[in-house]
Amino acid sequence: MAEDNSGEELRSSLVDQQAVAVTIYNQDLALVKDRRRIELPAGPAALAFRDVSAKIQPQTAILTSHGEGPGVRVLEQNFDFDLLTPNKLLEKYVGRRVGLVRTHPTTGEETEAEALVLAASNGVVLRVGDRIETGVPGRLVYREVPANLRDRPTLVMTLESPAAGPRELELSYLTGGLGWQADYVGELAAGEDRMDLTGWVTLTNQSGTSYPNAQLQLIAGEVNRVREAIQEPMYDGRVMAMAEAAPAMAEEALFEYHLYTLGRPTTIADNQSKQVALLNSEGVAVRKELLIEGNEYAYRAPQGGVSQKLDVLAFLELKNDEASNLGMPLPAGTVRIYKRDSQGNAQFIGEDRIDHTPKNETARLKLGKSFDVTAERKQTEFKKLSGTGPWQYQFESAYELVLRNAKPEPATVRVREHIPGDWTMLQESLPHTKPNAFTAEWNVEVPAEGSLSLSYRARVRF
Repeated sequence: MAEDNSGEELRSSLVDQQAVAVTIYNQDLALVKDRRRIELPAGPAALAFRDVSAKIQPQTAILTSHGEGPGVRVLEQNFDFDLLTPNKLLEKYVGRRVGLVRTHPTTGEETEAEALVLAASNGVVLRVGDRIETGVPGRLVYREVPANLRDRPTLVMTLESPAAGPRELELSYLTGGLGWQADYVGELAAGEDRMDLTGWVTLTNQSGTSYPNAQLQLIAGEVNRVREAIQEPMYDGRVMAMAEAAPAMAEEALFEYHLYTLGRPTTIADNQSKQVALLNSEGVAVRKELLIEGNEYAYRAPQGGVSQKLDVLAFLELKNDEASNLGMPLPAGTVRIYKRDSQGNAQFIGEDRIDHTPKNETARLKLGKSFDVTAERKQTEFKKLSGTGPWQYQFESAYELVLRNAKPEPATVRVREHIPGDWTMLQESLPHTKPNAFTAEWNVEVPAEGSLSLSYRARVRF
């Protein structure tokens, strides 16, 4: 029950809390619905709603009455975020008198004198009798805590109730300091065509209060917000809670976003990061791809040097559909991939970040560079055919790309060249495909412990 500790102000804390629900968004934003049972007198009363978020947006606060009994009307509300600290207490006593306790260095006897606080910024200035002293030449004693200084964030509301009695009051508000992100762990099978995928939601609470046994929901998507001129700072000092093994969260569409609901209450403690299970899918179909990506500037000018080494990038691609043992909207997050070595130990092989990935879309992960598959390219010929104005610049260039494979099995490499302007492939040792107007691609099968040469000649006009 709420207590009237001051004779004028009712105080409600987490002891009165009946239920709390927290909906967290991706953008340092959360909706809190805090329901408490509070004993109200008839007529106007000041209610101090304690243990709210220190990063509450007071203009979004709504108090509603539930259950039987007459409704309650809010006449005024104030958010008191000036919290009790030694420095704040001293600042509030500027112009007021405090006790100054000194200890005799020999006898240890304590004596107390009265002092007037003259200033408390960049040090303290006191008037003690007919002297002005700086610093704190002893221990200061305060007679009371100022009314506008709170020990925790408090929303103070002036209410009007038609009748006395207990009320179920729910305070809803938006707040910063709460966030979440998705993290995924995949274990690649020996054949590199399947993996077991586990998804976790990492919650972070830096809002200044805890939410015990909360109903937790998460919104994935970009909710439009009006940006404030001043952004609240974020503070470190979090502790990490142990990951909680649990069934996957229930998912549903909500407007143009997706809502994830945890099927059990969970406590979100202040200054804590914790993880709850999002999904667990076994045998997800994946496809590995080795890719060489060229540069369009190679077709505009002669290339110096005998040859150029090219990176052979390793990608992992998965289709988010039921046929691949997925089919659940995946929130944006980091995917970390592991594979077991010959002794059965899981080894980290790369990570990448995915955007929000709807059902039936494809996620593509860049894991690193191939060690055993290498490539070198050299420009074997370059000619400027013309060049006096727009669409009269013409160049003809020829290339040889040598791919080497040190693996004991063949490797397929996709070679992707970005060719600018109006271009024509004049000659090539392997047929290319044209996925878009400015790209030529070859799928090259490099033999085990061998090499293969790809040569081509192109004319460009721009």
